[in-house]
Amino acid sequence: MNQRIDPSLLAPPDLSYATLQSGIALPFLERGEGEPLLFVHGSLCDYRYWMPQLDGLADHFRCIAPSLSHYWPAADAVIQDDFGWDSHVTELADFISALGFESVHLVGHSRGGSIAWNLARRFPRLVRSLVLADPGGPLARKDEDAAAMPSATNALRTRAADFIHRGELEAGLELFVDSVSMPGAWKKSTEGFRQMAIANATTLPKQLQDPLPAYAPGAAGEIKCRTLLIDGQRSPLMFRNNVEALEQWTGYARRVTIKGATHGMNGTHPDIFNSHVHTFITQG
Repeated sequence: MNQRIDPSLLAPPDLSYATLQSGIALPFLERGEGEPLLFVHGSLCDYRYWMPQLDGLADHFRCIAPSLSHYWPAADAVIQDDFGWDSHVTELADFISALGFESVHLVGHSRGGSIAWNLARRFPRLVRSLVLADPGGPLARKDEDAAAMPSATNALRTRAADFIHRGELEAGLELFVDSVSMPGAWKKSTEGFRQMAIANATTLPKQLQDPLPAYAPGAAGEIKCRTLLIDGQRSPLMFRNNVEALEQWTGYARRVTIKGATHGMNGTHPDIFNSHVHTFITQG
């Protein structure tokens, strides 16, 4: 199936690039002035995912949303390291330094929540505060436990990746998006979201070869910054379980649940989401 990107969704003229130590040129959008607020997107997304936050919070913060390497719009423009959450953690640390920041307020969603969480663990000096929205990844109830995504989840994602390999992009994307949100979510999503997911569809099979690390009590105890955990009332149980556990295990964490929202709560309920982020950063 041939897919075309709507010309209105092409890279905007104010898109900037930061050259990292690795030589990667990371694209990002920036809005506003003030304390730096950095957004980390999740699966099938790029900087466009955070437009409701760039538009809604720019009066209060210097909002910055990069596209991680391998994602649109620069997926094939530079020589890149292998796809992986670990390399994306290092990449974001280099990105923060490349922009000249000593530290940032950090917001991550889904897979981006895992990346943000691991960045805060590994580079604590770079993170002033941490917001995790439906953070993705497996959960280990004890430090010594092995943890992985449920076999049924992996089987579904393998089917989605197989569709994408065969060029049946929308079939694979519908299967995946509905599984991390709710049945019918793909068909109900906006044209902009669907175009973004189509542009990033080839990253989904790569994720199957790069499982996220587990959340565990000891690792969560390494998070020393203030942390806000956001979940949707209708988000899949795996995300709500992660938020519940991290609230218990993290020393400076609090949780808010957005009523009626599911996984993409920052887009479907942007005013509420933005208000929680603003209040958390400014009032603690």
